[in-house]
Amino acid sequence: MSEIQTVRDFLSALEALDVDRALTLADPAIVYQNVPLPPARGLPAVEKALRTMGRYGTGFEARLHNIAANGPVVLTERTDVLEAGAWRAEFWVCGTFEVHDGLITLWRDYFDWTTFLAASVKGLGGLLRTKLTPRPQTTAH
Repeated sequence: MSEIQTVRDFLSALEALDVDRALTLADPAIVYQNVPLPPARGLPAVEKALRTMGRYGTGFEARLHNIAANGPVVLTERTDVLEAGAWRAEFWVCGTFEVHDGLITLWRDYFDWTTFLAASVKGLGGLLRTKLTPRPQTTAH
């Protein structure tokens, strides 16, 4: 399997909320970082991070705009969509993956925190609209 296909399969597993399948594509010494947050080092730490996100999230989508590889390094430009019930946030992400022997050894995502916060507020607005919109009355016959 190519490095690009490994990354595609990894993101696809995350979209399916299948953490177990995603972890089969990760090296035991994987490093995962949302820059500038501290990195999660090793499979147990990455698993904990992914399961925590899965506990609070109800959906994830990675819309790939561009993907390119230079040897073991795979770069992605994508829009990530996070969902938690009626809350939804879409934001631009650039990711760097390193793939060795078919396993991801590094996963580093870069995104603009201001854009993420704006998307989160927008998602909160959608949530509030859902909660505040009157539901049609039904009448019994």
